[in-house]
Amino acid sequence: MLEIGSPTSLFFRSNTTCNALLRELQKIWIDIGESDAEKDRMLMELEKECLEIYRRKVDEAAKSKAQLHQSVVSIEAEIASLMAALGVLNIHSPIKAEKDSKSLKEKLAAVTPLLEDLRLQKDERMKQFVNIKAQIEKMSSEISGYSDQINNAMLDSLTLDEQDLTLRKLNEYQTRLSSLQKEKSDRLNKVLDYVNEVHTLCGVLGVDFGQTVCEVHPSLHRTNHEQSTNISDTTLDGLQHMIQKLKNERTVRFQKLKDVVESLFELWNLMDTPQEERMKFAGVSYAVRSSESDITEQSILSTETIEQVSAEVDRFNKLKSSRMKELVMKRRSELENLCRLAHIEPDTSTSLEKSTALIDSGLVDPSELLANIEMQINKIKDEAQSRKDIIDRIDRWLSACEEENWLEEYNQDENRYSAGRGGHVNLKHAERARVTVNKIPSMVDNLIKKTLLWEDQTQKSFLYDGVRLVSILEDYKLTRKQQEEEKKRYRDQKKMQDLIINRRESIYGSKPSPRRSSSIKKPNGYNGNVSVPPTPRRNSAGATNTDSMTPRSYSGHHRQNGYFKEVRGLSTSTAPLNFVALPKEDSVSTYTSVCGSEPDSPLRN
Repeated sequence: MLEIGSPTSLFFRSNTTCNALLRELQKIWIDIGESDAEKDRMLMELEKECLEIYRRKVDEAAKSKAQLHQSVVSIEAEIASLMAALGVLNIHSPIKAEKDSKSLKEKLAAVTPLLEDLRLQKDERMKQFVNIKAQIEKMSSEISGYSDQINNAMLDSLTLDEQDLTLRKLNEYQTRLSSLQKEKSDRLNKVLDYVNEVHTLCGVLGVDFGQTVCEVHPSLHRTNHEQSTNISDTTLDGLQHMIQKLKNERTVRFQKLKDVVESLFELWNLMDTPQEERMKFAGVSYAVRSSESDITEQSILSTETIEQVSAEVDRFNKLKSSRMKELVMKRRSELENLCRLAHIEPDTSTSLEKSTALIDSGLVDPSELLANIEMQINKIKDEAQSRKDIIDRIDRWLSACEEENWLEEYNQDENRYSAGRGGHVNLKHAERARVTVNKIPSMVDNLIKKTLLWEDQTQKSFLYDGVRLVSILEDYKLTRKQQEEEKKRYRDQKKMQDLIINRRESIYGSKPSPRRSSSIKKPNGYNGNVSVPPTPRRNSAGATNTDSMTPRSYSGHHRQNGYFKEVRGLSTSTAPLNFVALPKEDSVSTYTSVCGSEPDSPLRN
């Protein structure tokens, strides 16, 4: 049985219809009486017309098939091109999946949505490329310095390679754009840093900031927000050159202000200007004491500020001229004070008496005299600095000599070991003093070496209050040696006296005198109950008088009475036996028993 709608059933129905129509046509021909030839001719025409209709339909169907096939092929080619341009690598493509399909319309229906999707992707990708490329072109132009001449129409007519719209290419564009964005950001930050530095320098120098940066590029001081800041190499180089120019100007003005302020300081100190008046220029004073790069105060190096300070210097110079004599006297007093502290003889050519006489007579310009004194002050300061080490050593030596004097007086105190108040403090002081006294010879030798080295370096003698220090030290060493020998002789005589007294006591017995024990006096300048030692000045028999040989004694006596004329010698006499304390009836017998029957007789054993 034939299926309804199948090609065989359609052919059967059409064949049945044709046979029925042919039979009806033959019946009509019979009724008409057509001849067989006419019937054959008409049947031939009918068959020819049917063939032409079939042929036309077949041609139309073939043409439609070809068109469908061409459409499918074109779409597949476009899809392949879009996938290649977009970089889509999909192995499950509908093109491959539908190649085995029997219907062209099914193929066309399957690939058309894919084509539409790829076209949308291409349009979106094209927009991304156009946007990124426009930004790249704009930033490149800004960096190169031609951002103001960018033609907006050029951005709209950008041509891209539509055959390469892959993500790899898009990433390259984005990488290039990111690099340009970073470079633009770095350049913008650098420009802002330069502009801020120019602003600071202009503020310090009191220069118009807007006019200064406009000389480099107008966009650096824009008044509207439509004009972007120029970040080209030309602008950066211009800003660097402007900064260097402003720094050079700052250096020149700073040095100029420093010189003027130094002159102002000298005049202030010279004129004893009160602090209230100096406070007017406190900012300037602080600025010149700071580093040049640390100055940030507004207009501190402006021409107006420098002119104000210069005017103040001129005013003080005029005031100084009217007080020149007073200033000369003041600076001379300062010179003498410096010489006294440094133990240097001042120059007598500018003494107070001579300076006053010269100024009153009008023979010398007070300014020249003041300049001469200033030069002497600077010279004394330099020399005092070079003598400082030796002067410090002299002070330590003098302190050691004072300790030696205190120790001598302490050793003569018979109650020094008593348990009274302050006794333990004096014992500790005595221990320290002995250590210090033992160092005196080495201190003197080192001081002589230092002094001779100083004299070799400076090619002049080291004078201490007008006397050569080496001579003082050599004389001190000689005198100290003589004193040591004198002390040794005194100790030997003391031992002899003790021996005589012991022999007398062994013969006659001990008879202490209460008046002798009660009449013991403490040495002058020493107090056994006081922990702070005085600095005595004494010349007792058998004691060392070191102070008379020190630079202090020379400076106090020898300049008036002549060098070495007033050096006090040590007393060579020794303390005699105290026969007053002995009983009157035993005095002669004691002397006879100890010394013999005659004064010149030897001691008896």
